[in-house]
Amino acid sequence: MVQRAPEAPGEPRPRLPRDLRRRAEGRALAHRRIFPFLAGATALSAIAAGVLVWIIDRRDFHTLGDGLWWALVTIATVGYGDIVPHTAWGRIVGSVVIVVGVTFIAVLTATLTSIFISTDQDQRADAAAAARADGSDDDTTQALLRELVRRLESIERRLEH
Repeated sequence: MVQRAPEAPGEPRPRLPRDLRRRAEGRALAHRRIFPFLAGATALSAIAAGVLVWIIDRRDFHTLGDGLWWALVTIATVGYGDIVPHTAWGRIVGSVVIVVGVTFIAVLTATLTSIFISTDQDQRADAAAAARADGSDDDTTQALLRELVRRLESIERRLEH
């Protein structure tokens, strides 16, 4: 077992190297483990909420199908309003279902955005590495700088006369 020296007060905590951190984050996104987990957890939450609200509020939810339908449209944040719980416990379940639904949508959006950004960053890094490898960027930059110097010298000569 490796023991670490205690950190001095005010000293920043050691961080993972950037490439190691990126690989760890990328692995979860690349294998798409996050989305199936979220979708499964949300589906199970909807089923559990539908069954639970059907059990505790039979006055408003006459069939299990009514409970499942209500849970599905509530967790999707659609909320048609065709079936609404009127008891306190039904409303508590409804509140939890709404929070789970909004959270799922927020995390799904963040996950997809992260995938898009990660892909774009990887493509840009690959393009930059390829440009550095063949030196084309350096040659182009040097040629442009030489042209600018030549033009500036020409302007200076005209101004002196």
